[in-house]
Amino acid sequence: MDLDFQKMPDQLVPAIVQDAATGQVLMLGYFNAEAWVKTQAEGRVTFFSRSKQRLWTKGETSGHYLQVESLHIDCDQDTVLVRAHPAGPTCHRGTTSCFDAELATTVAPVAAGSGVVVGAGSPAPAVGFLAELDQLIERRRQFPAEEPGSYTVRLFEKGLARIAQKVGEEAVETVIDAMAGNKAGLAGEAADLVYHLLVLLRASGSSLDEMLAVLRQRHQTIGAGQRRPLPD
Repeated sequence: MDLDFQKMPDQLVPAIVQDAATGQVLMLGYFNAEAWVKTQAEGRVTFFSRSKQRLWTKGETSGHYLQVESLHIDCDQDTVLVRAHPAGPTCHRGTTSCFDAELATTVAPVAAGSGVVVGAGSPAPAVGFLAELDQLIERRRQFPAEEPGSYTVRLFEKGLARIAQKVGEEAVETVIDAMAGNKAGLAGEAADLVYHLLVLLRASGSSLDEMLAVLRQRHQTIGAGQRRPLPD
């Protein structure tokens, strides 16, 4: 299946760009046939700029390219979802996304009493923050001099044994609050546990992505009718 440019009056197909790691929607652009081919050939997102009336590779001036992970054509063949890895801020304002909340919070509600407010909250899915946190942890591991006093850097300096010990401690505290019915405390201890687990994964040469790949594979196995044994 390929794009049907002839369906559009200007032969430009909208492309929604999503951060492949966090799921955050970054921007909207347009492909013509030439930009579509160039994007696939080079692995970097190239649009047709309606204002410049020419091909425009995102990041050609700033260096903030969008490295393509995958391209997904919708069922009508007239829209593309681009999953990409941004090499810096996507928006010309220097923000992660062109859909940042601070740009939209002044817009009135869609309809009085509807309960839907344009621009409310973060444009990124909450679960995507785990990917952002994992990326930050890895950056602290690779470039400790950027934030030499940070807790994450100090953890890496103490080594794998201490990081593993912290995971164990936080796991025990999480269980204690759960068994005690301490809902407020449980959320905090679970947050500490997840954070330290991400640090442990990176310290061990693994990552959130690798852990999620295992979960995804197990889910697919179950979906195919191959049940895993129930826990004791």
